[in-house]
Amino acid sequence: MSADGDDYSEALQRAREHAEAWLASMPTRPVGPRVTADALQASIAMALPEHPLDPAEVVDELARIAEPGLMAIPSGRFFGWVMGGTLPAALAADWLVSAWDQNAAMRVATPATAALEEQAGAWLLELLGLPRDSAVGFPTGATTGNLVGLAAARSAVLRAAGWDVDADGLTGGPRVTVLAGASHHASVDLALRCLGLGTPRAVDADDQGRIRLDALSQALDDVDGPCIVVLQAGDLHSGDFDPMREAIGLAHDRGAWVHVDGAFGLWAAASPTLRPRLDGVELADSWATDAHKTLNVPYDCGVVVVRRPEPMLAAFSAHTAYLLRDGTATDPFERVPEMSRRARGVPVWAALRSLGRSGVVELVDRLAATATELADRLGRLRGVEVLNEVAFTQVCLSFGSDERTREVTRRVIADGAVWMSGSRWAGRDVLRLSVSNWSTDARDIDTAVEAVSRATLGAES
Repeated sequence: MSADGDDYSEALQRAREHAEAWLASMPTRPVGPRVTADALQASIAMALPEHPLDPAEVVDELARIAEPGLMAIPSGRFFGWVMGGTLPAALAADWLVSAWDQNAAMRVATPATAALEEQAGAWLLELLGLPRDSAVGFPTGATTGNLVGLAAARSAVLRAAGWDVDADGLTGGPRVTVLAGASHHASVDLALRCLGLGTPRAVDADDQGRIRLDALSQALDDVDGPCIVVLQAGDLHSGDFDPMREAIGLAHDRGAWVHVDGAFGLWAAASPTLRPRLDGVELADSWATDAHKTLNVPYDCGVVVVRRPEPMLAAFSAHTAYLLRDGTATDPFERVPEMSRRARGVPVWAALRSLGRSGVVELVDRLAATATELADRLGRLRGVEVLNEVAFTQVCLSFGSDERTREVTRRVIADGAVWMSGSRWAGRDVLRLSVSNWSTDARDIDTAVEAVSRATLGAES
């Protein structure tokens, strides 16, 4: 096989045809997959074939095998978990990223992707109102974004206590105390475990998941030694925000580093209407979010921002003879855990270039307005209770008893017209809606209300 463009032509054409057919099916296909992973795996189980197969035929076979097991996450009727769709410019840019096949680790080796990611990072800082001289990295998602931010925090607070964790490790050093609101996301726990910092101390939160300032003040008073405070921009269930300015002030007064887990909610800072709910967020020391949530770029693409680059570089820089340096500039790999990585920031550049500032504001405001409309209309259905104050893009519903809520959730998912996820919040089972997809429109809202209404009536019979 030669390595010229003709070798790719037919396979890429088939891929385009299958991709366009998949996207064209979004308005009408059932949202959920039609086959389980076990059944699908059993249907394709075979020994590794002995002989090659034409690449175009491989693409056809792949599309045929996968189709019944695909979740219509790009659909405007998908309200499960917190997953956005994909903007057209971002999807096309991601195709180019795969075709270019750049290891976007070093500026000198891949200057195109490095420059595009650096511009995307500068635009993000501008949009979110974060310090313009901050370091921006593009890890896989909010979990790794939290890991990077918290690694920088670990380095900084231990260095301030006279311990170089990056050179000497944790053993023998001062214990780092991490404080987080009682309703913080599990991704924070995962990141902290990876960093050897253990489970954070839970600080009491109110009924919407917002950290209580009196409890935070007391918790900080009880800390002896280096401290990190984790705040959240967007509670998983209520969508609400910790009181940033006051909480950050309390933490900084005690010398603590503040990291903001803003997986989906940090994007509210881009909206002049919603930004007051995040007042003071720019005073923190690090922030993590997901571009594949509210911004709607393809998986995977997290964003991490660290106010002072030095602790991030202390945690993630590597120096060897074969790594080519571009003067004194930091390389992309020094801001994420991977030395080999795709150019995740390029679809972010494409999304922001396509939307512009006004488009981002409109997107964020529309997602929040859709959540408010859904909560209002669903709350008017008989037997439906909206449990949260709809602060951003999340809606939690109860249908009376936990048993009935679980049954309604089962019926909504089985119906297939929409997808919403079950959860448990504040001691109650809930049906949770997340409005994250750029393409969700009035018809999708009507479909969602009708689907919940059918499930509710069905649960009564």
